[in-house]
Amino acid sequence: MDTSFRSEIALGHMLTFKPRTDGASPLYFQNFWMNENVSYNGNSHGFLPFGFSGVTVNRSGDNQSTQLGLPNNSLSRSWSSTIVEGAWVVLVDMLMLNPDNKADYRLLSSYAGQVSGAIWSDSDLRLEVSSVLDAVGGDVPRRRITEDVFGPLPTTAQVRLG
Repeated sequence: MDTSFRSEIALGHMLTFKPRTDGASPLYFQNFWMNENVSYNGNSHGFLPFGFSGVTVNRSGDNQSTQLGLPNNSLSRSWSSTIVEGAWVVLVDMLMLNPDNKADYRLLSSYAGQVSGAIWSDSDLRLEVSSVLDAVGGDVPRRRITEDVFGPLPTTAQVRLG
């Protein structure tokens, strides 16, 4: 068997927790380079072993949720209650990485959501993350499509472009 050709793909995530109120600082993590800080988008992302799963996207814009799986340890316990109670916004970038060069990566996908709940066990912590868009209510957290935001809106289904 010829082993001269070797193909490897390295995938990792950059995770940002953003508070919805002033006064708290964002939290930045990555799950690829163990015990190292990595500069990404101008911020230092510390190592945190986490898994990201369950993203479902469809054309109707349903409010699909996903989960972040974290170890239940002193690091995650130190801030997890705060982000759950404050419904912090979560940004996850999935990257194809070069393990030998932290500055060499390609963005594969991005996800934005809002922490909507959590489940703790002895060994792990699962954060429920819901979409920030609500197709039924028409709001992007706490905003509605109104004339004040977008200007005059059509009042009839008979709209002409011209």
